[in-house]
Amino acid sequence: MARQEMVLDIEDLTVSFDGFKAIDSLNLYVDKGELRVIIGPNGAGKTTLLDLICGKTRSSAGRIRFMGNEVTRLPEYEIVRKGIGRKFQTPSIYENLSVWSNLEVSFPRGRSVFGSLTFKCTPDVKARVEAVAEEINLKEHLKTEAGLLSHGQKQWLEIGMLLMQEPELLMLDEPIAGMSVREREQTAELLKRICVNRSMIVIEHDMDFVKRIADKVTVMHQGKILAEGPMETVQADPRVIDVYLGH
Repeated sequence: MARQEMVLDIEDLTVSFDGFKAIDSLNLYVDKGELRVIIGPNGAGKTTLLDLICGKTRSSAGRIRFMGNEVTRLPEYEIVRKGIGRKFQTPSIYENLSVWSNLEVSFPRGRSVFGSLTFKCTPDVKARVEAVAEEINLKEHLKTEAGLLSHGQKQWLEIGMLLMQEPELLMLDEPIAGMSVREREQTAELLKRICVNRSMIVIEHDMDFVKRIADKVTVMHQGKILAEGPMETVQADPRVIDVYLGH
């Protein structure tokens, strides 16, 4: 069987901070349409890996290819334009604007200074806002001020703001932290729904949540990949139990 088209192809990636290798000769391959979850103990290098992919941190060695193109040395804004969206642990939304306005200003044409001055809410923008609001469970809250949303809804809104840019790869760092049980269930459904046409990398600690969403799990430890595969295989790996699941 031919290998699926790869969205992300990382080889020999290394980054050192004052002689400490936070990422150590790491190889990672993510297929198109795949939902990959990265787990591992604190300090394993999970967030640093996302920083390297989105250009926030520069690698000391190795390369990152996205959709077949080298992005290792590109600045952050160019990587975003190529189709990589990143959500951090705490939601960064415009609390004093409505849900509608948060989504509208995230449309690619509205993001530059000139773009925001000349930006008009054309039918394509309106249609995109409505489609994304439905995807993120906020269709009934379009007029609500973002600051009044629940914690989980704020997380969904930020995911929606990334979806407005139609990224090929979405990276989420602990998306369910602080959520209620119901919101966690809804987020699992949401991520599986929005992953149909794009790839996703999720960093998460909640094993029940990981089981519900992951196509494949990567376990990191000390800047390297310790194990990789379906959740059942990874959970049964004695090395993973020793360094992570056993604690």
